[in-house]
Amino acid sequence: MNFFFAALGVLGVASSGPLIAATLGATGVSALAIAFWRNAIGAAVMATPTLVREPGQFRRISGREFRWSMLAAIALAFHFACFITSLQLTSVAAATALVCLQSAWIAVFQLFRGIRHRWQVLAGLGIAFGGVVAITGFDMGSSPQALTGDLLAMAGGALAGLYTLAGGKARQSMTTGTYTTLCYGMCAALVAVLAVFAGQPLAGFEPAGWLGIAAITVCAQLVGHTAFNHLLATMSPLIVSMIILLEIPGAALLAALFLHETLPAGTYAGLGLILAGLAVVVLGQRNSRGQRNGRRGSGGTAPQEEPPSERLAGLGTD
Repeated sequence: MNFFFAALGVLGVASSGPLIAATLGATGVSALAIAFWRNAIGAAVMATPTLVREPGQFRRISGREFRWSMLAAIALAFHFACFITSLQLTSVAAATALVCLQSAWIAVFQLFRGIRHRWQVLAGLGIAFGGVVAITGFDMGSSPQALTGDLLAMAGGALAGLYTLAGGKARQSMTTGTYTTLCYGMCAALVAVLAVFAGQPLAGFEPAGWLGIAAITVCAQLVGHTAFNHLLATMSPLIVSMIILLEIPGAALLAALFLHETLPAGTYAGLGLILAGLAVVVLGQRNSRGQRNGRRGSGGTAPQEEPPSERLAGLGTD
């Protein structure tokens, strides 16, 4: 059964880039409209069970929780703006791989905060960013537009890392339903404001456009991430983190099959380097946590396992 949910999760998140690119290319839907409806629908879906079971949770949100949730929402809004726009400028495979650098950016942010990493994490960062150089180098030679798309996707990955760190702070004392409802709701409101200033419509699309928005929301936001949330309750977070990395080759394969996207061999090599580097980063970070927990528990108190609901902030955003 876990294999089924893992396959469903990978297929869901990997379909995000190809579905967005197809919707943007074939309909009048704007980039910010996709971001708005994806988050607005996600907030409504997550709010419903919380309102039914424990409606008082929203009245108990503290100022600290609200501030961290707002920071996460701001980062998430600009993440979607950068990533979805990048899919109009560069290849789906390149944009997906570059935005998936989220875990690498988290490690970089931690370095600036004075957190030391094992050599495996640093080696993984070097490998992953070597893949970035390969992809952007080939795109620089193809067109300035593709390079701009690559840079936007990289910015989207950095913003996703910031979203994860801020969300982790908020969720130290918030339930999953309360946090995601608040964060997605504020993200949708901010995206709506950005759409007004950018002159991008949020409604009035043809049926095919609404179908695309629904497919993106259901496949990536609800099916893909829900499958991974389920796996976190039954499998090791390390294994789930590694499975999520399959989004990179999955998106490239779907784009090749359904969008007939072909890339230079060097770009595929860059994708492989990013995938390998991120795997090393994830393994190194998990091993470091395991060692710290082991030392913490050596004084006679067993280290506490992180509850599944608190691990969800580490999932991808696409």
